[in-house]
Amino acid sequence: MTYASAVADAIRDSGIDAVGYVPSVTIAPVIKQLIQARAASESSPNVIQLSREEEAMGMLGALPLAGKLGAVIMQDNGFGNALTAMTTFLQSYHLPLLIFANTRGGLGEYNSMIHSISQPMPGILRAFGFAVFEIDFSLTEEMWAQVVREAAAHTLMTYRPVVILASFWGTDGKVA
Repeated sequence: MTYASAVADAIRDSGIDAVGYVPSVTIAPVIKQLIQARAASESSPNVIQLSREEEAMGMLGALPLAGKLGAVIMQDNGFGNALTAMTTFLQSYHLPLLIFANTRGGLGEYNSMIHSISQPMPGILRAFGFAVFEIDFSLTEEMWAQVVREAAAHTLMTYRPVVILASFWGTDGKVA
């Protein structure tokens, strides 16, 4: 099992009805596995490519209004685009949404400027009142899967969005 497959499997196992994603090389393996699972079985979540993070928050965040649950897969620097939608829509209307974001700006980061938005993001999200769980290579693949499953349960239990920040650096033998 890889870290990407652990995340994809946990998303599928969590009762997620649809996954929206903003393309990223780092999370492409997760997205690829979700797309393959959907092609193999209509019981797997529908997977939707979106162009911007706030679009993802609006589209997937509205699913609970129809009795469904959504997830968003993105990069953490996209929270700069998404915070207004997250606070004025998801939070204000108590809409559960699982948000899985790979982190940027840490070990192995090739873009020397990305840390300006990514490094403070966990604190920014917490300051706005979002539940944030951070995972990295110090946890096993199964522990990543367990965090995803528990975060999905938590978003339903609390009627609020839950964010998982995942550092893929050092996982699967690749630098993210």
